[in-house]
Amino acid sequence: MYTIQANASGTRSMEISEENLLTIHKYMLFQHLISCTGVVEEQDLDKLKMNVRSLIAAQETDCKDLLDLCIDVIYHNNMKAFGLQQLINLFKEWEAKLPVEIEAIPE
Repeated sequence: MYTIQANASGTRSMEISEENLLTIHKYMLFQHLISCTGVVEEQDLDKLKMNVRSLIAAQETDCKDLLDLCIDVIYHNNMKAFGLQQLINLFKEWEAKLPVEIEAIPE
């Protein structure tokens, strides 16, 4: 379990689970999310919410992992642009620690 700061003053925080990070990784939710400026704004959070809604609507099978991510993180009362930036930073650190899968090269 990880904790991120949800506002600039540090009075609010959010708990992020390993499963939440795995879901973000599985669906590549942060890919092409932020504009070229690199500044996270409320519109980026809105875009993420819409992307996740579309994924859930398109799923024909169980999408419990996406629903859990919505409840725990994306639609959390404390989630704002600052919290999303902290989540992206946490995700980048977490992803850098993932083991690299080496595919067998056919001979």
